[in-house]
Amino acid sequence: MLPVDIAPLEGSLPLLALPAAGLPAFLAARDGGGFLRASGFAARAGELRLIPGEGGGLAGAVLGLGSGGAETGLLPLACSPWSYGSLPLTLPEGSAWHLDGATPEQEAAAALGWSLGAYRFTRYRAAGRAPARLRLRAEPRRALAEAAAIWRARDLINTPAADLGPAELAEAVATLGRDHGAEVEILHGAALEEGFPAIAAVGQGSHRAPRVALLRWGRPEHPLLALCGKGVVFDTGGLDIKSAEGMRRMKKDMGGAAVLIGLAALVMTRALPVRLLLAVGCVENAISDRALRPSDIIRTRAGLRVEIGNTDAEGRLVLADLLAYAGALEPWLTLDCATLTGAARVALGPDLPALFASDRALAATLQAAGEAVQDPLWPLPLHSGYASWLDSPVADMNNVASRPMAGAIVAALFLRRFVPEHLRWAHLDLYAWNDSSRPGRPEGGEAQALRALHAGLEKLISGGDEDMVISKP
Repeated sequence: MLPVDIAPLEGSLPLLALPAAGLPAFLAARDGGGFLRASGFAARAGELRLIPGEGGGLAGAVLGLGSGGAETGLLPLACSPWSYGSLPLTLPEGSAWHLDGATPEQEAAAALGWSLGAYRFTRYRAAGRAPARLRLRAEPRRALAEAAAIWRARDLINTPAADLGPAELAEAVATLGRDHGAEVEILHGAALEEGFPAIAAVGQGSHRAPRVALLRWGRPEHPLLALCGKGVVFDTGGLDIKSAEGMRRMKKDMGGAAVLIGLAALVMTRALPVRLLLAVGCVENAISDRALRPSDIIRTRAGLRVEIGNTDAEGRLVLADLLAYAGALEPWLTLDCATLTGAARVALGPDLPALFASDRALAATLQAAGEAVQDPLWPLPLHSGYASWLDSPVADMNNVASRPMAGAIVAALFLRRFVPEHLRWAHLDLYAWNDSSRPGRPEGGEAQALRALHAGLEKLISGGDEDMVISKP
């Protein structure tokens, strides 16, 4: 449950968020007893002081916002959600607080950051303590919807593969559909083998059979938004087996699917005027005598034959079938998300998902949206000069490049072959994990790019970018 209440402020304690530039005036006007001055409070970012009250209780608290910098991006300090991310677990357990003199924008930012900072994965072990709660005058619906979607995605990513196999991931899509009155279809067995042969090939080595989960929602007169998610619940690398270290976090290899499940939840909760298709390939890349082998040639839904150069490049095979399925429906926009390549992490590190788009205007809109909400994306080029690296002498293409360079770009070029040339498409190669805890971003699964994509969709739908106005089908 999110630690935010829409309730009268009586009975809650005041919390003032103070930038360093405002500290001298504040001390002169409101630090009558000199407590903050004596304690050395400097309003550094994240610095917190509890203000003592009469009788040994608390009178309130002051939060330092610092003097800005790269962490705050384009947002004012008080409107950055990360300014508030540490508070639910540093303020006294179970206490209730309200923001002193805050604007609605500041309250919304605090609600988001507070909620994200309070998240703990509790399926197997209870949280160590209850979070402090934030009381607000009005409901920041967008912020709370985003927080709930991120919690949903984080829970999925953090769940180990023993308890989140292909069937369970497909059921997560079905549960989302039931929550929102959407139509859900789960394909498996012969229907999946016929319609999604590349996904069937990836999953053939596991005793847990693959699934494709298809969720459909919205009104027929609205433009179609297709979301395609890589849902590899665990990736051993197949017969081209990963190292122990490389396999350690592979429960998160369905992170792209989790992000798009969260985004689909947001689209429906916020009732965006789109017709939604969520397509998730739910599969385990396992090792057995039935597993896909190097040099095998497999069929894809698009009819292209792919030679397997490496069984550890399976995510692009999953997305190939999903993209071909979506493309045949002529969507207004297709988005895919995947924890696809280590090359993207080498290039951009863990915090920056690599963004590839069919046109520069789409890439610019999504990047600007991410910067505006502090959920950054970074564009990389779909450089066609590398496309020949995927050539195969025995099939239409190989699933890996002939050269050990530009791995993220080559993977995106592979996917591009399965998207009709005239359609608008963006691909995100993301990490979906926090290696260590920061305010609002606890260690573990992370719904990277979810808020950026939500903000980008709103921008496209509003027509704020004149080149990207939605046209009716």
